[in-house]
Amino acid sequence: MSELSWWILGACLTAYAIKLCGYFVPRKVLDSPTMSHVAATLTVALLASLVTVNAFTSGQELVIDARIGALAAAIIALAFKAPYLVVVVVGALAAIVLRASGLAA
Repeated sequence: MSELSWWILGACLTAYAIKLCGYFVPRKVLDSPTMSHVAATLTVALLASLVTVNAFTSGQELVIDARIGALAAAIIALAFKAPYLVVVVVGALAAIVLRASGLAA
């Protein structure tokens, strides 16, 4: 096996071990209001960071293109409490219009 294969195997085993440790956490800890608050807040923060990285970067560069317009359109749709599918379609249509009109790459 190559050195990279050993690193991948090690990463897989580490991820599995971390996931397995979750089964040993006592129910009392999981049911506490503090843990519920941390889990809810952490989920939102991770999703927000993922959206930000995917909307404003390409590789190692900061970019401004149709994805930002699509994100803005999706945020507006969310402000009007549109269903998830509508938000996705509005964002996709905004990106299509911006790219087709030449306003964004």
